[in-house]
Amino acid sequence: MASWRKGRVTEILEERPDLLRARVDVDGQYVAVAAFPSMVGSIEVGDMLVINTTGLDLDLGTGGFGFVLWNLDSKALPQPGEGHIVKMRYTPWQTEVLAAEAPESPHHDQLVRADSLDGMPVVVCSLHSQMAAAVAGIKAAKPDARVGYLMTDGAALPLAWSNLVRQLKDQALIDVTCTSGHASGGDLESVNVFSGLVALRHVAEADIVVAAMGPGIVGTGTRLGFTGMEQGQVLDAVTALGGHSIACLRISFADDRERHRGVSHHSLTALTIAARERAVVAVPGLQDQWLEQVRVQLAAAGIDRRHNVVEADGGPGIGMLRSHGIEPTSMGRKFDEIQELFLAAAAAGAIATERL
Repeated sequence: MASWRKGRVTEILEERPDLLRARVDVDGQYVAVAAFPSMVGSIEVGDMLVINTTGLDLDLGTGGFGFVLWNLDSKALPQPGEGHIVKMRYTPWQTEVLAAEAPESPHHDQLVRADSLDGMPVVVCSLHSQMAAAVAGIKAAKPDARVGYLMTDGAALPLAWSNLVRQLKDQALIDVTCTSGHASGGDLESVNVFSGLVALRHVAEADIVVAAMGPGIVGTGTRLGFTGMEQGQVLDAVTALGGHSIACLRISFADDRERHRGVSHHSLTALTIAARERAVVAVPGLQDQWLEQVRVQLAAAGIDRRHNVVEADGGPGIGMLRSHGIEPTSMGRKFDEIQELFLAAAAAGAIATERL
């Protein structure tokens, strides 16, 4: 069951049109909370809030925030959305959006029969943080490429929760976003991954797309129980739509867990069980012993037979991120502590530009 508490706002920490952060007094304890104005309306100092504290109680990676369900003193309720497609259906947070492919959308006629990516390259990541290096790898190789980001509903559902996406858009490394499934808040909304990819190609006129879930991957320590399995399914969707699918490997030599050391079992499993179609698998330039381990792991899993393994330099993409002052983190590790993870993504971005 979810954990619910009441608390009174003592300070507004940050206020944007799509996200508000505040400090709340909950029975004498100060708690940081986040709210999405499109769902709860306005919030002011002194308001009494109903807060979901589940993530805090379980010590999950939510950034130390509770989430506001309702403002009991609200002076401005959220307004209805423009469309009739409901996301987060049959929950208290269900909300209507204007999906790009919906009949009331100005793009409906353009998308009514669209079912091809016309050879568009798509980089598919299994971690949200890697998306930053992937788009940087693209821009480093092709500065004029129009880059789209497709956020699936595998993790965080509101796009506003990603500070990384906001940074990348502010720095013009991402040109347009689309949120698919129950994820919401993108420049475009879509009903599923297939229609989201097509909308980015034909409506947003993206040259290349990077697809990944939002922040908050889930894992269970079992072979199949992790959100990153979706990587294989998204790769297959790209192939089915006539695009070039490029897989970004999850690589770490900083992780003490054996199942994630070198090439993570998340990547190996997604590419051998979930992905049924042939894709390009990007391998970054690494120091010799690390690169050899990656090659051995891919061969042992049969990935070098099932897919096209291509090696590329991720360095320019990392340089691009640094030049823009963007240093993503992953699983609590700083950029410099796990550069191989981001080199892998930047290499995938560089390879994608070769398929333009």
